[in-house]
Amino acid sequence: MQNFIISCCTPSDLTREYFEKRSVPLGYFKYTMDGKEYIDDMGVTMSPKDFYAKIDAGAMPVTSQVNVTEYLSMFEPTLREGKDVLHITLSSGISGSYQSAKIAETELRAKYPDRKLIVIDSFAASAGYGLLVDTALDMRDAGATIDEIAEWLEANKTRLHHWFFTTDLKHFKRGGRVSATAAVMGSLLNICPILNVDPIGRLTPRTKVRGKKNVIKEMSELMKKHADDGVKYSKKCFISNSACFDDAKALADLVEAEIPGIDGGVKIYDIGTTIGSHTGPGTVALFFWGDERTD
Repeated sequence: MQNFIISCCTPSDLTREYFEKRSVPLGYFKYTMDGKEYIDDMGVTMSPKDFYAKIDAGAMPVTSQVNVTEYLSMFEPTLREGKDVLHITLSSGISGSYQSAKIAETELRAKYPDRKLIVIDSFAASAGYGLLVDTALDMRDAGATIDEIAEWLEANKTRLHHWFFTTDLKHFKRGGRVSATAAVMGSLLNICPILNVDPIGRLTPRTKVRGKKNVIKEMSELMKKHADDGVKYSKKCFISNSACFDDAKALADLVEAEIPGIDGGVKIYDIGTTIGSHTGPGTVALFFWGDERTD
């Protein structure tokens, strides 16, 4: 049995049941909405349906990351038990949680010099972050050491593609990410922006496509262009969505039809409250392994 654990934080957007089954400790982000603080606990406190309904009604949630003290409390019991820790954080391109985890790492390494505490910046978000953690867990279960997994993650994490589109610009307008004029015109013309995550984990606008059917087709084309082995891709593929399951399912069906060898078929997850606080409803994200991400 391996003498280490792999941990991550809740914006990895898989399910609570998944992480419990695979024995993954979680760091919990928080969010404040309508004057009340909530824990991002993967739908236990508030379901995705209720969360996005509140945003659709005008709520503007504000998120907060796991702080240094919380990371110390998360890591230390495992180190004290004589086990090592590999922790994978949300991308430093969109959160300061990596820096907080590194501060905790430095403090605990001094306190437990005989133990290993390794913090990895995922350069990933949502179920892309989840797919990176899932891959690390598969390596652990296949017998890889903590050092082998950490080295592989650092060498390969920028091959994990994240492609997003949104069909609802209201929350982007309220949050100041697009102008009121751009939001109105985009809605009138049925414009769906496509974004991806760049090599250092920042969300970057790429193009605009007119019409939901066309943007779903373009997402599949992007996967065929960038995925390992193209249409012969045989690794895992995840999709996450914010209150638009039908759009996510339409994309999953198209991807599975055009790339039939995906390991286990396309898995669909909810975008959780941390990432969803920034996207609002109407976002679909596609994650797969491929060529190196570019600026």
